Amino acid sequence: MNIEELSGLPAGAVDHFRREGIEELYPPQAEAVEAGATDGENLVAAVPTASGKTMIAALSMLSAIERGGKALYIVPLRALASEKKEEFEAYEEFGVTVGVTTGNYESTSDWLATKDIVVATSEKVDSLVRNGADWLSELTCVVSDEVHLIDDRNRGPTLEVTLAKLRKLNPGMQQVALSATVGNADEIADWLDAALIDTDWRPIDLRMGVHYGNALNFDDGSTREVPVQGSEKQEAALVRDIVREGGSSLVFVNSRRNAEAAAGRLGGVVKPELTADERAELADLADDIRDDSDTETSKDLADCVERGAAFHHAGLSSTQRSIVEAAFRDRLLKVISATPTLAAGVNTPARRVIVRDWRRFDPSAGGMSPLDVLEVHQMMGRAGRPGLDPYGEAVLLAKSHDESEELFDRYIWADPEPVRSKLAAEPALRTHVLATIASGFARTREGLLEFLEATLYASQSSEAGRLETVTDTVLEYLESNDFIEREARSASESSSDSPRERDDDGAFTTAAALEGGGRDEKLEATSLGHTVSRLYLDPMSAAEIVHGLEDADERPTALGLYQLVSRTPDMYELYLRSGEDEQYGELFYEREAELLGAAPSEFEEERFEDWLAALKTGKLLEDWADETDEERITDRYQVGPGDLRGKVDTAEWLLGAAESLAAEIDSEWTVAVREARARVEHGVGEDLLELVSVGGVGRKRARRLHDAGIEEPADLRTADKGVVLSVLKGEKTAETVLENAGREDPSMDGVEPSASDAADGTAGSDGTDDGTVEATEAEPDDSQASLGDF
Repeated sequence: MNIEELSGLPAGAVDHFRREGIEELYPPQAEAVEAGATDGENLVAAVPTASGKTMIAALSMLSAIERGGKALYIVPLRALASEKKEEFEAYEEFGVTVGVTTGNYESTSDWLATKDIVVATSEKVDSLVRNGADWLSELTCVVSDEVHLIDDRNRGPTLEVTLAKLRKLNPGMQQVALSATVGNADEIADWLDAALIDTDWRPIDLRMGVHYGNALNFDDGSTREVPVQGSEKQEAALVRDIVREGGSSLVFVNSRRNAEAAAGRLGGVVKPELTADERAELADLADDIRDDSDTETSKDLADCVERGAAFHHAGLSSTQRSIVEAAFRDRLLKVISATPTLAAGVNTPARRVIVRDWRRFDPSAGGMSPLDVLEVHQMMGRAGRPGLDPYGEAVLLAKSHDESEELFDRYIWADPEPVRSKLAAEPALRTHVLATIASGFARTREGLLEFLEATLYASQSSEAGRLETVTDTVLEYLESNDFIEREARSASESSSDSPRERDDDGAFTTAAALEGGGRDEKLEATSLGHTVSRLYLDPMSAAEIVHGLEDADERPTALGLYQLVSRTPDMYELYLRSGEDEQYGELFYEREAELLGAAPSEFEEERFEDWLAALKTGKLLEDWADETDEERITDRYQVGPGDLRGKVDTAEWLLGAAESLAAEIDSEWTVAVREARARVEHGVGEDLLELVSVGGVGRKRARRLHDAGIEEPADLRTADKGVVLSVLKGEKTAETVLENAGREDPSMDGVEPSASDAADGTAGSDGTDDGTVEATEAEPDDSQASLGDF
């Protein structure tokens, strides 16, 4: 189909696509148009990566906008939200406005009401529904990217319930679901009442195969010689082979440690192939990575990048991930070794994808277990980029002939597993049941079950009564924790509802069920329940926080509050390494009086270990709030800078929620919670909380200012400029800080830095583990060196 044949798009859209080099639609795109993509019809597109899924979404959204509507694009990851926003912002040249929202779960983001296309994560959309964002009712087209992630135990239920709620809000809206790998795309299409576009067409060939010995054997019967030199590993030979051809490689491994080790080795393979210009550019990128954080992980990553390689995992900071991904897309970096997180939708194609590790540790199995076919195919789909690669190759590694045959059977020839709803798990249901009641989507037990029957789980379930049983268990939990109130309804009240009959498979009814002895109830969220839903908390997290605050006889300490939020389901707590149960057991007995709530007996081994793991996580947060250096923390707890930032962000959110809960239950400890939140947000002691409220002043700059006698914002308005300049180490920085503090004349023209010891920040700063900052620590003049370094 020629691009000129498209109709129903905003004026200028076709010209825009033509300027982008699009003259003909790919076959899957043309099939989508013929199925009604531009006419508001529901679609499920199961189309390989790089085969034009985003264009299908774009045509659907733009045509909806031309008809006077509004579009929502749902993504699984924040990084993918930013990527898609940049892509869609190109449409602003013909008058289409774009907005992105991923954070602040308490807001309704009303400013998005004026945007034509909104990009958001499924969690953010769920929170918008809970908080009653009016503009959601204006949606006429909703696109869900990576819809196969409904199968994910953590994220899946949120996406599933969110789509069901949006359908109820806007019964006539167009739904477009996209995925590269769905084993049962027809079931997804049936659930969404959608036409199905299911194809394996790709714009460039993808060959999948197994490397064994010195040869790559592909699924089409062809063979490519890739000899392994001496004792080197197979992936090294495969990377060298493709780099010399002008391509790049992604190597998937099963752990962070393996990713880092592999990148170190592969850098040695790639470096000899780099040009002088590439080495210079990579050296600059390495400096940017070192400036972002002073941790060991950052140093190791920078060293790899200088040699043309990188590792990628969740322990990296967002800045580091962005640098690595952009340099790889530009083909400046030649190889990335990554954990499977990189396969989750972010645009990082390579000519050759190497799945080195097809097993990973599974605690439930007590050992290593094979990866799902769906996950491996998701990795393999990263191979080949139209316009840059003449082909794509996806390679598994075998150590023997038998293993090679096993890999062909297990992954190359196999179809992905069917996507299965995970909604009926109690942890998922308690969150979504409360939100469904609090947001008014269901006001009775009958109405709740009716809503849940519109989910994928209900359409897939063959277990009669399972959803009803789990729902009743959840309702009992919510009632026992004062999140909801239940009141029995009479048969006459229920008979006024839309009647439904229980079928032979056990589907729930209203009047018929009551006549047969069934029951129905009015459901209403309490004030506390509304607060919990609005805060986007797991009700179990809220219950843990409320009970902890209610049990406190004395003002809680920071550690007590940090350990409290660390034992909630919403915090991914650190696990105890070998020997640490004794270390943190001693810390527990030393500081037991500070911890909130009743600790489990040490004879309850599993529960007590969880309690100590939360204590370890709380101690990390206390170290951060005591101004312990970032590198020391990451080394002490064996975490990456991204892990530390993630823990700090989560703790800040949970303590902000705890502050709201404390106010809701009239707790006397609201101020203590607020201070603990502020300290973890900024990574400072109580004496610096006022200083860090000034823009441009973070934990390290605040401590140096305080040591120089500048203890509060008012002091910045009168302090000697020479002292300020010495402490902040840069005229521009000093002027910005003074301006933010409200100084009448913040100019540093003609000011000379003071040479006093106090101005150097040495007073009271010995760099020991008490949390103070080392006096010799260097910092760039006007850029953030690491988390909270300002």
